[in-house]
Amino acid sequence: MSAPQSPVRAASVPRRADRVGRESRLSLVTRTLIVAVAGLATISPLYWMVVVAFSSRSELLGGRDLRLWPREFTLENFDRVFTSFPVLAWFGNSVAIAVVVTIISVSTSLLAGYAFAQLRFPGSTALFFVALATLVLPVQVIMVSLFRIITGAGLYGTYWAVILPTAASAFGLFLARQFMLGIPKELLEAARLDGAGHLQTFLRIVLPLSKPLIAVLVFMSLLSSWNDFAWPLIALRENRLFTLPIGLLYLQGQANSDYGATMAFALINVVPIAVVFLLFQRYFIAGFARSGIK
Repeated sequence: MSAPQSPVRAASVPRRADRVGRESRLSLVTRTLIVAVAGLATISPLYWMVVVAFSSRSELLGGRDLRLWPREFTLENFDRVFTSFPVLAWFGNSVAIAVVVTIISVSTSLLAGYAFAQLRFPGSTALFFVALATLVLPVQVIMVSLFRIITGAGLYGTYWAVILPTAASAFGLFLARQFMLGIPKELLEAARLDGAGHLQTFLRIVLPLSKPLIAVLVFMSLLSSWNDFAWPLIALRENRLFTLPIGLLYLQGQANSDYGATMAFALINVVPIAVVFLLFQRYFIAGFARSGIK
């Protein structure tokens, strides 16, 4: 029979539990405050974009301070944007380019990621690190070479001049390789024992398991292509082929003091990607978690 617990020790146990509980609650409150402040700092630019976009021009130019919400809720800024500029055509260009770039980029990332993760061939490690080394090269370094290539190929001023240079992503390759390294080798070996080749294994085993990865790659490619500005500005020369980021620069040049129209146009550019992220965010988070990216 064990000895009875002393009254002093028995009394110290509730006090220790209370202290741990208070520290835990304090830590939770601190983390909540930090997340709330970070969230407000992140969302405040979008909030003011919405306020200015839906404020009347007289309110913006009247010299009065903006309130937290427009005094007069109006769509005149959007009407002025759509009337004065071919926004729908630019929107269609952005969608077409982003979709084609995403399809090609995601396909190449998945195929290359599978090759580097599951196949062994001479020079695979060196080739993988060479691909990763391109991540440290800013696009400005290779713009001259890219321009000479697309002009030599007769693609300057076309959609393909924007699409082809972004058809492969080194970071997408890295992400796909890290994800596919985590696929159980027993599944792949079982498929090979059943007579499946690499292509069949990739299509029937790897792709169904890679849905979170595909979601991440799709969103990253869409975001990168949708917001790309520097290279499309060089590669596209006709107004009708402009994308939304170039159109925003064009609008600022035409109406540099029309803040309402500028914010309305910027909101048109931001909303589609924000909606895509909100709809599929759980897949993006799962893909990053399973890829080992912190």
